[in-house]
Amino acid sequence: MKKVFAVALGILTAIGGFVDIGDLITNALVGSRFGLSLVWVVVVGVVGICVFAEMSGRVAAVSGRGTFDLIRERLGPRVGLTNLVASMLVTFLTLAAEIGGVALALELATSVNRFLWMPVAGAAVWLVLWRVKFAILENAFGLAGLSLIVFAVAVWKLGPDWASLAQHAINPTVPPNESYTVYFYYAIALFGAAMTPYEVFFFSSGGVEEKWTPKDLGTMRANVFIGFPLGGILSVAIAACTALVFLPHGISVDTLGQTGLPVVLGVGKIGLAFLLIGFFAATFGAACETGLSVGYSVAQYLGWQWGKYVEPLRAARFHTVLLLSCIGGVALLLTTVDPIMLTEYSVVFSAIALPLTYFPILVVANDRTYMGKHTNGRLANSLGMLYMVLVTVASVAAIPLMVLTKAGQ
Repeated sequence: MKKVFAVALGILTAIGGFVDIGDLITNALVGSRFGLSLVWVVVVGVVGICVFAEMSGRVAAVSGRGTFDLIRERLGPRVGLTNLVASMLVTFLTLAAEIGGVALALELATSVNRFLWMPVAGAAVWLVLWRVKFAILENAFGLAGLSLIVFAVAVWKLGPDWASLAQHAINPTVPPNESYTVYFYYAIALFGAAMTPYEVFFFSSGGVEEKWTPKDLGTMRANVFIGFPLGGILSVAIAACTALVFLPHGISVDTLGQTGLPVVLGVGKIGLAFLLIGFFAATFGAACETGLSVGYSVAQYLGWQWGKYVEPLRAARFHTVLLLSCIGGVALLLTTVDPIMLTEYSVVFSAIALPLTYFPILVVANDRTYMGKHTNGRLANSLGMLYMVLVTVASVAAIPLMVLTKAGQ
């Protein structure tokens, strides 16, 4: 059991990164409109996040310091501040959307309007971040989020033509009623969602919280190479479910209820129960993850005391940032902005911020001053440089495609 909990950080990070409210809807929408023709993007994204999460986790284990602490020291305060501002804007938008996602999940379970749940959800997230121990947070929400495996069960129960599904994934084509610009807009959105910056901030800071050392590199890599691929599998399962149910009828998914409908059709009431647990755990876990990422990044850059293992009074400024972030997220939601739309925009904006996030990590992971003998090897550097090219292309193309397609319409 101890070994199972050892990978819980990776599971929580993966569920937060791949299966938050925006990804639930985006993957469902992509499946309903494009089938499995964008599965290749998920695969590329999983490999990319594994590459940089392993780097950031290794940096945390070897140096014992957080990402933004090292970025500011290694690249200077101006570069660090640019990185901080870009990343925090995206992460704050995502935090607001995740709090909205919790409210949507509760609305689905209770039929009480989501706007009544939003302040409750925001307060609950802050209370958990303030009072609940880090180990309990990662174990409880990470493992409860595995309830979303019910999507994979639903795919099997719906009785698909497996050969046809595989063919669609291996030989992707753009449906006749869709344009190439919309296709590539959603490709960038999925890529940005898979490689969202807060994932590596949370993962590396979590490693510092758990006091990883070079002896824990095996545990760190187990977190990376089990957790993130698992998140990718869940993403593909969601897309497959909606492709089977909605694509033949030309119906585009745009609500959380529609996302879960294939599970109810395939698995029934038991599936619905697992679905509601999974929706709540994934969105609440992602809200905690993004909230902590905001606090970690600001505190590390400014040199404050930070962390869940530190007494709140000793890390008062860190906890103040968490509180203000939750209040700000709820305030944004109460303007009646759609939390699903908010997250869809945030994942596209995250694609724009990717080079600012991952280039400094690549630099620090190659610096022998911090890493000693644990600097990047040839494979890590080759993959890192390849993905720097990919994230730069995605960053440059994101806004033009958003404008041309009217955000994928």
